[in-house]
Amino acid sequence: MRIVLLGGPGVGKGTQAQRLSEEYKLAHIATGDILRQAIKDGTEVGLKAKSYMDKGFLVPDDVVIEIIRVRFAQPDAKSGFILDGFPRTVPQAQALDKLMAEMDMSLDAVINIKASADVVVQRLSGRRTCRDCQTVYHILNSPPKEDGICDRCGGKLYQREDDKEDTIRKRLDVYEKQTSPLLGYYHGSGKLIEVSGNPSIEEVYESIKSVIGDQ
Repeated sequence: MRIVLLGGPGVGKGTQAQRLSEEYKLAHIATGDILRQAIKDGTEVGLKAKSYMDKGFLVPDDVVIEIIRVRFAQPDAKSGFILDGFPRTVPQAQALDKLMAEMDMSLDAVINIKASADVVVQRLSGRRTCRDCQTVYHILNSPPKEDGICDRCGGKLYQREDDKEDTIRKRLDVYEKQTSPLLGYYHGSGKLIEVSGNPSIEEVYESIKSVIGDQ
């Protein structure tokens, strides 16, 4: 299976991608990770990406695509993969389609995990992070033993700016505007499958398994 996994902040996309990768023996290709790895390895395309990042610029799509090309060619990706974090725009999706055609591949499904804004706000705004060791808690789902104090190191917990309600809602608005055309593009190709991200992690996972079982 070759899958693109989409989903906004707080829908649990990373968790689902990891579980699917493990159960179905699919390479989990998170574009942020492979970009950092290419830079760390000092590959030609990694150095090219670093030259943009060092100047504070976004890495151009053609450089990201080249890094993905290299990753697709690795042995573990040949039996299938989950692409996480790319594409984000229609031009990126078109570039991905072109790359896969050149490599004699095609996507089996594009799964969009969609959760309501209120659910996402509840999930993210409840997070608290340790200032010292960066351990993350949730005031409802996984609270510390002592309010405001990290269990691991005794550090003080705080709410990151990204986890405040106003910021979360702005992030969701940006994501919706950015990905709306992308979802339309994949809907037109007949490959888009939407799964609700509102239920529990386990229920969402079972929903995804039920739809990819038809692929």
